[in-house]
Amino acid sequence: MTKIQEILYRHQDQKYGDFLSKLVPNMPREAFIGIRSPEYKKIIKEVHTEAEEEIEKFMNSLPHEFQEENSLQVMLISEIKDYERCVAALEQFLPYINNWAISDGVGAKTFDKNHHKLILKISEWIKDDAPYTKRVAMLLIKKYFLDEDFKPEYLSWAAEIRSDEYYVNMMTAWLFADALVKQWDSAIEFLKTRQMDTWTHNKAIQKARESFRITPEQKEYLNSLKIKK
Repeated sequence: MTKIQEILYRHQDQKYGDFLSKLVPNMPREAFIGIRSPEYKKIIKEVHTEAEEEIEKFMNSLPHEFQEENSLQVMLISEIKDYERCVAALEQFLPYINNWAISDGVGAKTFDKNHHKLILKISEWIKDDAPYTKRVAMLLIKKYFLDEDFKPEYLSWAAEIRSDEYYVNMMTAWLFADALVKQWDSAIEFLKTRQMDTWTHNKAIQKARESFRITPEQKEYLNSLKIKK
């Protein structure tokens, strides 16, 4: 057992591991140590008491054995203040992301100040064959590019995706649901012209209509755009 694994196991809750494994059905139960989210603040502090070489060794020892190691990896990446180093660490890790719970934790403070560089990386990642790399790309658009730095072409990248992966299509739907809240005029055009596959189109409408940030009038109009099977 590695030093990092020893730290993780000190915070183990097996019953929570049973629960968490049910939320990530594509992963076997033995892949989960069982750690509740609030414990990671303590874990991060403990990890930083280790030598830098030990942390670097951990981050380079891919793939990891446990889900919680992957969760920790995402957190350590998010702490990297230098943009180039942060992106390099993320790109090294992207091929090893194998479920939604890990992909959806991706983000970093340094991304806030480097949108012009980040969007170029997103434009590459969204075309990647790996489903969770695509999901990360759309998540980052959702997090960082639906406000002042928004461009309609970012939605077109997502609308062009055709995938058999549920977790890819669900993120596309979530992205458009949020875009309908923040960038209605642009996002609605993609639905009016049916630029997505039927399932994703209808799921985006469903998620948007569930939002309290969408007006009753908008919800009624969205309902009229559903594609009947």
